[in-house]
Amino acid sequence: MTETFGAEYWRAHWAEAGHGAPPPHPALDTEVTDLAPGTALDAGSGEGAEARWLAAHGWTVTAVDLAARAAGPTGTTPLDDAITWIEADLTTWEPPDPFALVTTFYAHPTIGQLAFYERIARWVAPGGTLLIVGHAHDGEHAHDGGHARGHAHPDGATADIEGVRALLAAPAWTIETAEYRDRTLADRHGRAVPLRDVVVRARRSAR
Repeated sequence: MTETFGAEYWRAHWAEAGHGAPPPHPALDTEVTDLAPGTALDAGSGEGAEARWLAAHGWTVTAVDLAARAAGPTGTTPLDDAITWIEADLTTWEPPDPFALVTTFYAHPTIGQLAFYERIARWVAPGGTLLIVGHAHDGEHAHDGGHARGHAHPDGATADIEGVRALLAAPAWTIETAEYRDRTLADRHGRAVPLRDVVVRARRSAR
């Protein structure tokens, strides 16, 4: 990856996307509701939909993004009391403590997807959970902060299940979910756009 997905790109993207709040990703309902709330990191939080979902469900959230649109006075809601918004580069930023849950949704890191997943996996506390949602490597469409667009992503912005499985190997990790999931979103013009996601949930060994 290059600076294509740098801070300036995302600032321009959020400005173009408008001010409507996107819905949180449905994988939160299927993969997180059975977990006991604790500390959570939303790595690549974007407009903050997933961070706010976590806060609404009892999690204490750190939301980090290279150009977080949700941070600051214009993004304030009652849920923000449970969220710490940080604008930082996740390829260099380091948390002071591990988290019970680390999530990432459609991150576009400059270091490549698997290197990024390996990095954020280190921030999961023993016994904690890592939830990865990415653009499927064979997908032709994109989810962009809740605004679907019909363009392909470069390989560096996509993920495949086997690559993630190899990264999160036993005995350090237990894979609890590893699926491709298809869904449909409406783009800004109301047109239905099919999406194909990689969804992986893994639990880190307690030892």
